[in-house]
Amino acid sequence: MKTIYHSIFGRYWNPYLVLAAAGILSAVYFGLTGGVWAVTGEFTRLGGDLLKLAGVDISGWAYYDMVHLQGATWNRPDGWIVWGMFIGALVMVLLSGSFKIRLPKQKRRYVQGLTGGIIAGFGARLALGCNLAAFFTGVPQFSFHSWIFIVATGIGTFFGAKLTKTRWWKGRPSLVRGGAVKPSEVKSRTIQPVAGAAIALVYAALTIYFFTSGQTRLGLGALFGLAFGILIERGQICFTSAFRDLFLVGRSMMAKAIILGMAVSSVITIIVISVYGMTPITQIAALSTFVGGVLFGLGIVMASGCETGMMYRLMEGQVLFLPVFAGNIIGATLLAYAWDHLGVYETLVASGSQVNLIDTLGPVGAIAATLLMLGVLYGLTVFREKQYRSKLVPMKGAKQHAN
Repeated sequence: MKTIYHSIFGRYWNPYLVLAAAGILSAVYFGLTGGVWAVTGEFTRLGGDLLKLAGVDISGWAYYDMVHLQGATWNRPDGWIVWGMFIGALVMVLLSGSFKIRLPKQKRRYVQGLTGGIIAGFGARLALGCNLAAFFTGVPQFSFHSWIFIVATGIGTFFGAKLTKTRWWKGRPSLVRGGAVKPSEVKSRTIQPVAGAAIALVYAALTIYFFTSGQTRLGLGALFGLAFGILIERGQICFTSAFRDLFLVGRSMMAKAIILGMAVSSVITIIVISVYGMTPITQIAALSTFVGGVLFGLGIVMASGCETGMMYRLMEGQVLFLPVFAGNIIGATLLAYAWDHLGVYETLVASGSQVNLIDTLGPVGAIAATLLMLGVLYGLTVFREKQYRSKLVPMKGAKQHAN
């Protein structure tokens, strides 16, 4: 029994399997609801909720009309996707006994995290999607804007990685002092699984209530949100690390797993669309997509985490990601204001158009083109990994020769 428990909660899961599962679940969720796995749209609505709570009149803000700001977050399926992800991640953290309050060693990291979160939130909503809706679930919807966003995010991440290597960004190095595990920490880790199980039971009861009371869409949001939260925590899924590590240290496993997950999701989604006659979700492809993607890529590296990475790390007790979360909401809210009040829509968005590969190439052509593009992306990822490793070989040889 202990061996089974350890295999589930004592170690992280294979990212290839996790992202393949996430791709399948996101396609199934689309088939059941017509919606997609996304988070920053709800972050924008949360910003609107807070503005209304503060007495701000947002009735004339065009962006909130576009993202359907109605009701409270507890009454929206997308709201339960977000809160379900937080709770799913928290349950897994507690069941594994790995929750621990962790403070950044340098106070400047709070400012960097908040700033990065604001930039990422602004960029994500400018591009009409983040690493999920404009990337992981955007590509399987065959929306051309996703491919613009991928290229732009890669550029932004590249420059973000360069920025974080500067001494100005790093600050002065600090000594890290280790020590034995305190008795209080041992006790906490024995209590955590009990707390995790209790939260899981309460959440299961809530989800059942949604279904039995006829609130099916809320139930589906809560159920799939929980599943996504479990997967991102157990797989340690962070799109930031996938891009950043590829540029900095040539590590490609997460990037390749993400590409695999999108391929699996694309195949299932095209089947769902073809069999059930569903309409894929297409966003505007415009200059805003590129600018937003660059800002998003830069922001997530500055914040040390994308939306998914931020969510499970915050549930692990990493306090840094609280200002990152707040920054995401602030950035998304600023974009909602700038959309029409500062002319962002007219300048960057109005000239664009919705382009879906299914309409352009047909179902067969769309899935073929998508898998081909993902194959090229996979090949570039492998190339970068080999390129980095090839640089290490001469360095190792030089050290051996010097010895």
